[in-house]
Amino acid sequence: MDYWLLKSEATAFGFADLEAAPDQTTPWEGVRNYQARNFLRDSLRLGDRAFFYHSGTPSPAIAGIVEVVRAGYPDETAFDPESPYYDPASSRDRPRWYRVDVRLSRRLRRPITLAELKRYPEALADFALLRRGNRLSVLPVTAAQWGFVLALEETAGV
Repeated sequence: MDYWLLKSEATAFGFADLEAAPDQTTPWEGVRNYQARNFLRDSLRLGDRAFFYHSGTPSPAIAGIVEVVRAGYPDETAFDPESPYYDPASSRDRPRWYRVDVRLSRRLRRPITLAELKRYPEALADFALLRRGNRLSVLPVTAAQWGFVLALEETAGV
């Protein structure tokens, strides 16, 4: 099993939306960055776990944990002219964009904010989320980073 961080604009699709989704499962779609696409297509596997991260808020934070329940497959939104994720250069024969399906595992007991994560530069030195200029919506997380973030959940967030 590998670990990941999946970013979503809270106003576009937040953790509460996943909680309300049928079977608390949804496709992770609309990713339009080639490196993030490669992770979705080639690296995320059935059973992998990911932090669900709310971006685009005054206090970006990890809100919960999801599990990959379907590995990478073509993102159908790229073929739909009515979709905001439509890409006329992507075809069913040669899909350009991919997605995975994720299911809610659990909401964190408290959000772990970006500001809090930044207070641990030694423990999270190589955490991709903390790299300057990193805007990818799909990021790898090491087992050590995963464990450290989960341990933060048990603290008061001071």
